[in-house]
Amino acid sequence: METPVFEEIEPARDCDCAGCRHWRRVLPHAPAGRALAHPAAYRTLVVATAAASVTAVSALGAGGAAALPAAAHAPHRPAVPAADEPGTPQGPRAPLHGPVGRPAAPPAGAELAGITRTEIIDRARSWVAAKVPYSMTAYWSDGYRQDCSGFVSMAWKLPANEWTGSLGTVADRITKEELQPGDILLFHNASDPQKGSHVVIFGGWTDGTRTAYTAYEQTPPRTRKLDTPYAYWSNSAQYLPYRYKGVAASGAGKAGAAGTEEAPPGAAGPASHGVAGYPGRAMFRPGADNPYVTRLGRQLVRKGFGTHYKRGPGPRWSEADRRGVEAFQRAQGWRGGAADGYPGPETWRRLFS
Repeated sequence: METPVFEEIEPARDCDCAGCRHWRRVLPHAPAGRALAHPAAYRTLVVATAAASVTAVSALGAGGAAALPAAAHAPHRPAVPAADEPGTPQGPRAPLHGPVGRPAAPPAGAELAGITRTEIIDRARSWVAAKVPYSMTAYWSDGYRQDCSGFVSMAWKLPANEWTGSLGTVADRITKEELQPGDILLFHNASDPQKGSHVVIFGGWTDGTRTAYTAYEQTPPRTRKLDTPYAYWSNSAQYLPYRYKGVAASGAGKAGAAGTEEAPPGAAGPASHGVAGYPGRAMFRPGADNPYVTRLGRQLVRKGFGTHYKRGPGPRWSEADRRGVEAFQRAQGWRGGAADGYPGPETWRRLFS
């Protein structure tokens, strides 16, 4: 049998257990002996011949496999987080970083920038699309730190990288009933900030029960958008809703998330309003009978707002259609004329996004 060769196997780069996060920061500066020092690293036999491979595997047996300290790794992150997640520590409050990585402090006396809800969500989506990797020490090309609070700082267009302990200073506490897209759910563990502290961006309710919502968040291994139970997967009671002080206010007759006017039913306006597929308000009014009503109803059913249909959606506009649309609008946090049950361009965009 040939002399076996030992090969160092390093843990996966996207592993987010505490040991891996620590050693990814330390190991580049301590190459010697790092495989033995790393709690999740191990050595494996690489055998040259097939016969020797069989012998080696048999010799290891179940006991040899159990001895490998692979359990030190966190499991590969599934679509639904485990109960003890997130493990998302974050860095302290810090300035933005320029393209060469140097801190770029905001101008003296810089004020909070005004921003619309649509812009907040669009900025959040940009990191989701770019699959920005999670890091509490790295900074993305826009200058924001790649952790959960840096992500919110970016989405809110703040002049500095805040952390979970300071985001509340640029926001106001609100209630669950007041939540609208662009607000946040924040858990700051003051007694141990590195344990459990986390923040996510509220993207809107997923259905009329308000038991789940779309969350935009920066968490290992990368930025994601995921339907999430209210208020979060773990430590749910500790998450508190906040609203950025610089967000554009939306009043009655406005689509709360984007500030797009939802005119009363029958109001005149362009057929599409720039929204893909929107046929115009005239298609959704008493007496209307067209394929768009059917399409609307089917989408309401898919989104969980079809409870008012007794036989299923059809081409003739009905009270069931109106009540389903109203429930969807209220799930967005809209009130008054913005939740009248008649789909305007912003309702249509959100329903089909």
